[in-house]
Amino acid sequence: MDKDITMRLAQQPEADALLARSPLAALVGMLLDQQVPMEWAFSGPYTIAQRLGADDLDAHAIDAYDPEAFAALLSRKPAVHRYPGSMAKRIQQLCAYLVEHYDGDAEAVWKGVGTGAEVLGRLKELPGYGEQKAQIFLAMLGKRFGVRPKGWREAAGGYGPANVYRSAADITGPESLAKVRAHKQEMKAAAKAEQKAASG
Repeated sequence: MDKDITMRLAQQPEADALLARSPLAALVGMLLDQQVPMEWAFSGPYTIAQRLGADDLDAHAIDAYDPEAFAALLSRKPAVHRYPGSMAKRIQQLCAYLVEHYDGDAEAVWKGVGTGAEVLGRLKELPGYGEQKAQIFLAMLGKRFGVRPKGWREAAGGYGPANVYRSAADITGPESLAKVRAHKQEMKAAAKAEQKAASG
C-alpha cells in the first residue's frame, strides 16, 4: 500500500500506522467493526500483532494457529472485542480463505482489479463480509488508500460519495469520527422508529 497514507481510525498512532501499511490489518479491523466502538475495532489488529510477537499480521500464521489458543489470545484483558471467541473464529476463517484463494496476500483481493464492481464481488466472498461491510471497505480503499478501480464510488453505494460522513471510510480524525458516530446513531434511531411503527 501507499506509504504516505495516514489513518485515524484507531485514534492510536501505532495501531493506525499498522492499518495504513498492512492490507490484512485493514481487512481484520473492518471485520471487527461490529457491536463495538470503531476505535476499539480498528485498534484490534495492532493488539493481535503485539500478542503474537509480530509487527504485522500474517494470514498463514493465523490460519495455522491453534483455534483455542487464538481465542484465548483475543480474550486476554483488555479483550480485542466484546465477543473475542466468535471474532477469533471469524478472523481465522478470513485468513484461511485468503491463504486458499490468494496465497495469504490480502492486497491481492483488490490489486490490479479493473472495476469497482469486481472488487466488491471479491470482498463479498470473504468470510464475515456482507454487502454493507464490503461496500464500506471498498469506499475505504478508494478514499483512504487511493485504490480506485473504475466505478468504485458507484459500487460502494451510499458510502462512495465524497464529503459524506457515513462510515469508517470517511474518518480522518476526531471531528469526522464524531460525525460518523452521529450518523450511525441517527440511522439506529430511524430503524427503531420504523420497527415501532411496523409493530404498532
